[in-house]
Amino acid sequence: MRTANKKSIALLICLAASTLLPGCTNWKKKYENLNVAHKNLEGQLEFEQSQKGELAKQISQDQQTIEELQKQIQERNKTPGEASGFGSDYDVAFDPSKGTITVTLKNSILFDSGQATLKTGTITELDHIRSVLRDRYPGKQIDVVGHTDSEPIKKSNWKDNWELSAQRALSVVRYLIKRGIPDEKIRAVGRGESQPVASNASASGKAQNRRVEIIVYIR
Repeated sequence: MRTANKKSIALLICLAASTLLPGCTNWKKKYENLNVAHKNLEGQLEFEQSQKGELAKQISQDQQTIEELQKQIQERNKTPGEASGFGSDYDVAFDPSKGTITVTLKNSILFDSGQATLKTGTITELDHIRSVLRDRYPGKQIDVVGHTDSEPIKKSNWKDNWELSAQRALSVVRYLIKRGIPDEKIRAVGRGESQPVASNASASGKAQNRRVEIIVYIR
């Protein structure tokens, strides 16, 4: 009975306090709000820890992919094209330190001189590359980089080599997006004549410099 009476008295005191002292109610609301905020923070922490775990797992998988490519190239004498899945018929370079695979396509294969519209005959080439990107490197960041030689624009309507290289990169990007490559995972980059791989003094060197690179970032 005494316990029941104590509970009743305590209840009456609380009721009276909430009626006569509105501040008590405010403190209760503040406590409830803080409790909700605390639970939200706990949930956010759990989510971030989960994301961190997934990221660590992905990094580990990416490193395994890089190591496997190195092993195939060094120990099994495969070409970078064969090891990466693009095939020996393609000009493929693998950079383990950067974690990149670069497929280089000559502009003569993709475009007519001074043009940025893809040739009909390039469809097979790009479809093969798209299938490898989709099957072996899903979710990876891809850069499509256009390059030109140092000859100034004379006969076409392009402002300069920067514009031409950018439009050619865009043509390849748009083709790949239409065929299933996520647009948030691919970028078009125009480099003009700024990154030659051969001397522009010869016709063969200029031909090498006119190219489109498809760079896959494994890491």
